[in-house]
Amino acid sequence: MILSGIWEQISTFFVDLWITVSTFFIDFGTDFAHQFYLAFIKDDRYMHLVTGLQNTLIVTFFALLLGVVLGVVVALVRSSWDKNHETMRPGIGKSLLGFFNGLCKVYLTVIRGTPVVVQIMIIFFVIMASSNNKILAGVIAFGINSGAYVAEIIRSGIMSIDGGQMEAGRSLGFNYTQTMIFIILPQAFKNVLPALANEFIVLLKETAVAGYVGLTDLTRGANIIRSITYQSFMPLIGVALIYLAMVMFFTWLVGKLERRLRSSER
Repeated sequence: MILSGIWEQISTFFVDLWITVSTFFIDFGTDFAHQFYLAFIKDDRYMHLVTGLQNTLIVTFFALLLGVVLGVVVALVRSSWDKNHETMRPGIGKSLLGFFNGLCKVYLTVIRGTPVVVQIMIIFFVIMASSNNKILAGVIAFGINSGAYVAEIIRSGIMSIDGGQMEAGRSLGFNYTQTMIFIILPQAFKNVLPALANEFIVLLKETAVAGYVGLTDLTRGANIIRSITYQSFMPLIGVALIYLAMVMFFTWLVGKLERRLRSSER
């Protein structure tokens, strides 16, 4: 009798536990499905994220192009001055190079010393006050910001190349510019590719502040859904997962490129 009573109590406990756990998961699943429907399905609200993702990728791509161009130019000026100013003869060439080197230093100091959100607001509300092209403002702001960091990354790559490479290029009949383009820069890009990839990923995530000027990026798309549904969990988690998926994809892509570059050196 005692054993049967104990067994009955244990059985009752596990039955009650199973009912409680099952009810919890059923209620959670039902609530999750309802929140998912309200956040993304109803009234095609997922289109806010689609539009935001499209704008985010457009801004990131063109800002990256602008940043790389600016970064290469600034890196060439800075590295040329660092390597050659002591051996250059006084004259117009040295004076011009010194002037542009000073401009590049001011650019790097200002851009890296101020927040990107302030920069994009200055460009959109002050410099481009007569225009309402938010995507263009985002491309310019993020491109200029990224260019400052890309410049230092590429400059470090150029400075890491042995000086004998420049002498070898000159001995082959290349001038300074040709040697930099065909010999120095390709090697420098290989050395700094992981850092450039990291800068691209940072740039992709930095575009989340574009909503400060009213640009419907991925994060602002989630905020629009949040303001409609008064629910924060589903849209914000959805955006976080989209960003995470993109970062993982681009990290994998860069890893494959690095392995291909290493195999080409063998």
